[in-house]
Amino acid sequence: MILAVLFANVEGNILIERFHGVPAEERLHWRSFLVKLGADNLKGVKNEELLVACHKSVYIVYTVLGDVSIYVVGKELYDELALSEVIFVITSAVKDVCGKPPSERLFLDKYGRTCLCLDEIVWKGYLENTEKDRIKRLVRLKPPTEF
Repeated sequence: MILAVLFANVEGNILIERFHGVPAEERLHWRSFLVKLGADNLKGVKNEELLVACHKSVYIVYTVLGDVSIYVVGKELYDELALSEVIFVITSAVKDVCGKPPSERLFLDKYGRTCLCLDEIVWKGYLENTEKDRIKRLVRLKPPTEF
């Protein structure tokens, strides 16, 4: 299960978060842990270079895209290899929405569309859609042509 997807800015402020199956009392711990992890390790990292960590029997894959850090946390079926696929789909969708690796301002300008894409990619803790064209169609709220 994909436990969390978080987007943060350079200062460590959370821009978007999605938790699945994580109790409310643990969410603060995960927020602070992931922001600290990024502050310690993401300095000097190239765009879309993936970093992997393991904490409390869960896997974390994270990267930087423009001025935004992206963290994906998973367990069980979603090991580091599966999470790398998830984060690849998410970064591709963000680049499509923003037109390039985003600055914080551009990311926040496209906040609504980014949230729609994220909801189409990860649904209730599972990877739902990976195809770029299908995600674009679903975000436009038009019905899919094939079933």
